[in-house]
Amino acid sequence: MKYHKQLERRTFNQDRFDILIKRQKSGKATFNELTELDEIVNRDPDIRESILEEMQSIDEPPDNPEVDDILQDQPAKSQSLLNKIRSFIGRLFNMAMDNKFKPAF
Repeated sequence: MKYHKQLERRTFNQDRFDILIKRQKSGKATFNELTELDEIVNRDPDIRESILEEMQSIDEPPDNPEVDDILQDQPAKSQSLLNKIRSFIGRLFNMAMDNKFKPAF
């Protein structure tokens, strides 16, 4: 006896949405694809509702208070005076080099 996977009925917009989301998450989406993704989300109420539910679950505070404590207990590392001077001179040098190679119009 074979058990067949239940068929799932999907629309073109749902398939295209999945493809575009994968491309967006991998960082390979073009501007036109991102525009198309935005149009699909604005046009299809089912997709928009699923995204809003997903965003709402992400915005909820975590149940684990230890994570908040870890994030708040790390003080900023102070730089020594010598390191501050080095970084300042480095920024000046980089800024001078950037201006040197810019064409004058």
